[in-house]
Amino acid sequence: MVSSKKSNTIAAVGTVIFMVLVFLLLWFICIDRIQEPEDEGIEIAFGNAEEGGGFQPEQVTGGLTEETVAPPPAPQDPSNNDLIAQEDEKSVEVQHQREEAEKARQQAERERQERDRALAEQRAKEQAAIAKANQLGSLFGNNSGGSGSGDTQGDSQRGNSEVGKGSSGGTSWSLAGRSVKALPKPSNDFKQEGKVVVAIIVDGSGKVVSAKATEGTTISNDATIQLALKAAYKAEFSFTDRPDKQFGTITYIFKFN
Repeated sequence: MVSSKKSNTIAAVGTVIFMVLVFLLLWFICIDRIQEPEDEGIEIAFGNAEEGGGFQPEQVTGGLTEETVAPPPAPQDPSNNDLIAQEDEKSVEVQHQREEAEKARQQAERERQERDRALAEQRAKEQAAIAKANQLGSLFGNNSGGSGSGDTQGDSQRGNSEVGKGSSGGTSWSLAGRSVKALPKPSNDFKQEGKVVVAIIVDGSGKVVSAKATEGTTISNDATIQLALKAAYKAEFSFTDRPDKQFGTITYIFKFN
């Protein structure tokens, strides 16, 4: 009887202990499941930035924060539209340059033609003057000494009062509508024989503005010809109110005594 009670007591105690252990086990399991998740904290990277993650402090150089500079964008190939626009701009510029060059060429050509025309007109006037002077000078081609239509006597430095033509001291002249006021005679420093026919152009005041040896001259000595031209520039004729210049001749006869 006593043994039976003892066994029951042991069994009861064992059952209680077993239940306590089961309760504690279940308690710890449930407690772990219902606990809130803990803060995972901050990741700390170890090693190179490419391999690790997390927060990286900015590097400070010389007291200034080094900022990360983004690399420049890679150049992109121009599109077809861009290429066409560039070609159009180049074409317009080339066309403009060609037009400017053509304008400059045309302007230069016009200026050249104007110069040529002016030179041609000047040559024509000179040729006409020479031809007229030759024609007038032929009237006195055979004159010598005191021959001529005017008075053959008088001062060699002064002309006669004949109008249009005359001679004095071996010097003949022809100038339509004019009378001579002074007709200096050149010196014969070089002992020449012959004549020098000078084509002259006279302005309204009577001054000789152009003189040139022309057809009919028989002296080839240039120094003597220059003496005749120098004398021709000193000749004076009567005044006229005509605005244009007149053409005439002076024939100088040189004799070596």
